[in-house]
Amino acid sequence: MRIELINTGTELMLGQVLNSHQQWLCRQLADLGYTVDRQVAVPDSGPAIQQAVREALAVARLLVVTGGLGPTSDDRTRDQIAELLGRKLREDAAVLAHIVEFFRARQRPMPASTRVQALVPDGATVLMNAQGTAPGLALEVSSPHAHSGSCLLVMLPGPPRELRPMFTEQVVPMLQRRFPLETPFVCRTLKTTGLGESLVEEKIAGPLRPLTQAGLELGYCASVGQVDVRFTARGDKAPERIAQAERLARGLLGDLVFGMDAEQLEGVIVRLLTDRQQTVALAESCTGGLIANRLTNIPGASVVFLAGMVTYSNEAKLQLLGVRPETLVAHGAVSEATAREMAEGVRQRLAADYGISVTGIAGPGGGTQEKPVGTVWMAVASATTTVTERRLNLYDRETFKWVTAQQALELLRRQLTPISNPGG
Repeated sequence: MRIELINTGTELMLGQVLNSHQQWLCRQLADLGYTVDRQVAVPDSGPAIQQAVREALAVARLLVVTGGLGPTSDDRTRDQIAELLGRKLREDAAVLAHIVEFFRARQRPMPASTRVQALVPDGATVLMNAQGTAPGLALEVSSPHAHSGSCLLVMLPGPPRELRPMFTEQVVPMLQRRFPLETPFVCRTLKTTGLGESLVEEKIAGPLRPLTQAGLELGYCASVGQVDVRFTARGDKAPERIAQAERLARGLLGDLVFGMDAEQLEGVIVRLLTDRQQTVALAESCTGGLIANRLTNIPGASVVFLAGMVTYSNEAKLQLLGVRPETLVAHGAVSEATAREMAEGVRQRLAADYGISVTGIAGPGGGTQEKPVGTVWMAVASATTTVTERRLNLYDRETFKWVTAQQALELLRRQLTPISNPGG
């Protein structure tokens, strides 16, 4: 089955917005056993949209188009596709009622222009938008050139917070009914941190070779501070092969594995603390509150996360955390001693089970021969012990902050689930 994806938006072509739809939708489809054959991005012009859709309809059985369903003058996708297919647009009463209620519930006036979002092409199935006003649309389109004779065309709104739940909750069931897989498909991803992509491969590729020769597909995806190991298999033996591969990989990687599939490290931390009925408090310097931001992105974090202090200056470290003046004089702000006192101070002052601290030199200036740019000290304090760790993170400032936050969360995870690290 051929699948094509079209992302519309002049902002994509100007580089003003990252095309996250391509990555997210391709990943979602792949995890379900559907592989995207081609993805293109086009500007918000009528000819560009129609040309891309025309080409895709000639060969695809599934076409997903994102963006251009809103109320402004550059939202042309719905109108251009309706014109291309010769479908009249008619106002849908249920969609209009949803739009009216959306503004009423938020006590905001409804702009007259938003009413255009209630226009639906003849024959289209409406995908209601729980997060916004523009509905998604799905149409069966006959195509004499496609070998199947028809194509399912799905239009989704551009904002990710609207597109993603709509796709997961409404489009996925539609696809599984319309395009059932011919053979069972299983996909599992192990999330690791602490080793680079090539070293992860060195640990597991050899022992997993008999399974890959028997049909298991093994892949790696490296991102900042993390490597995902992906197992996929098709056929009646797929569940058995995936389960065997996971057991082998977990045994070889040990505590490098922090989660699986869609899990994030911060989500694992919240889950572990919740299960243990324990709490954490943060003392951040060089990460500027990023650890707190990541934790509070997880539903239920309020049960375990007490507070976070961004103690960027030495004065803040002294006044808010109780770091001793002599420690700063003797060792400096970026030091093991300061990181230790930061973690212990925030834990004690907020009566948390764990305190996390990070202090470092993000650069590009401020480094010395003894403490070069990228130097980080972090600590995790509990009632019985304080664990410290030094890292050298040679990245741009934004990446430096993300990697440092990842390392600090991982340091806490290892205190919550202490096991040996096989192979060093």
